[in-house]
Amino acid sequence: MTSVRVRGIYATALTRAFREAGFDVVAASPPIRERFDAAFDAAEPDADVWMTDDRQGVGVAGPDDHVDELRGVLADLGRDAFVWTDPVPRGAVFDGVVDRTVGGGAILDLGDDREAYLPFGNTDEHVDDGDRLRVGIREPAAPWSDDRAVAAADVSVSGALASLDRGVDALVSGAAADREQLARTAELLDPDVPENWGVYWNYDATDADMDALGDTLDALADRAQAVEDALADADDDSEPGLVAAPESTLWAWFGRESRSALDDQRRAVTDTMPGHHRVKAGSEAASGAVDFAESLGVDLDDLPFGVVTDQFGPTEGDSVALHHGKPDGSMFSLGRGEVTDRDVETGRVTVERQMSGGGTYDALGVDREAGDTATTRFTEGNWWYPTVYRGEDGERKGTYLNVCTPVEVFPDTVRYVDLHVDVVKHADGTVEVVDEAELQDCVDDGLVSDALAEQALSVARRVKSAVEN
Repeated sequence: MTSVRVRGIYATALTRAFREAGFDVVAASPPIRERFDAAFDAAEPDADVWMTDDRQGVGVAGPDDHVDELRGVLADLGRDAFVWTDPVPRGAVFDGVVDRTVGGGAILDLGDDREAYLPFGNTDEHVDDGDRLRVGIREPAAPWSDDRAVAAADVSVSGALASLDRGVDALVSGAAADREQLARTAELLDPDVPENWGVYWNYDATDADMDALGDTLDALADRAQAVEDALADADDDSEPGLVAAPESTLWAWFGRESRSALDDQRRAVTDTMPGHHRVKAGSEAASGAVDFAESLGVDLDDLPFGVVTDQFGPTEGDSVALHHGKPDGSMFSLGRGEVTDRDVETGRVTVERQMSGGGTYDALGVDREAGDTATTRFTEGNWWYPTVYRGEDGERKGTYLNVCTPVEVFPDTVRYVDLHVDVVKHADGTVEVVDEAELQDCVDDGLVSDALAEQALSVARRVKSAVEN
């Protein structure tokens, strides 16, 4: 049975989902132990699950076979749940070349269009353009984020209770509360740790018994030995590329429908208001407000869109970023716009952007000129949204109706994943569905499920019919 540790705002829901799917949840936090009224072993998990910094999803790391077993649970949460394998996983070792230096670090070319960021503080060597380095990946980066994976000039294998670091004295202390006792414990256990690798104990190790600590060191030692063997076989003068990958990393992005499914999982365990995860994903302040409301036993029938936006935004006059996700995991910003109207009854906000000149508007076939405006109406939970483009003189250039996963209007950002197929209405009134082939390509590549593609095409047909009539 694969064991898993879960942290973050999705912990309760995912703990239940994993347990229902037959997985063993370990190293649970005190709130999780209280909510489930169950015993959770303080043991090293086979896979680690954590919330992403932007609260939009989770990362998963661990040996390949265990991580792959969790993929299905995450992907099946809803039609708008996406799961991707990270080509630069946690703990991987790469041979890289410094592409350029920026600010406090260097951008490394890892080969095959992969990059990482090496802070100057993560190496003892002077780093300059063109230098060849062997690095370990300390912090992987979600594909939809603007960040790169963070590398270091040393190598380690990470676990929940401990990690092993290459090139340090054996049996190092660490963050755990009783470091000296754990150091003595490691000596008693006499783990078969490769030479020149040291133990670093994490906080969770304090609650573990001797058997769990021994199993932890055995598992990490096996992964460290695999890395050591790969390093011994590697060519020091090789081109940029992967040297060793003791574990793999997955990223799961949750859309609005998936967050609702997570609400249902959590509601089976404890009181959970409608839109619990949707609101918590917006900001830390909103997350705290949800906890407070639930502690008071507030009874709601639906997501209180008006109350949430009144308290946390966006309201009229606010600026919001438009984050346009893609099925391959990438995300780019359409820029920022001003909220010019908000309808709390329908959950709709109108955002206006000033456009720069150059190029044409996709599928409309008209020039984009300085002075143009784009007026977009986003409705919380809709599978599409319209954008009207007008020239500086106010004349309509066309309307683009984008089909996407259900829109989420967060305090500072509007988020969704674009599903490629769209509807356009030209200035002469002609209406057409475009980019169906691009959607099918995503299905063929395994990026979009058949169910999600069917929904996208259905939405496109309904929108086309409504616009024509």
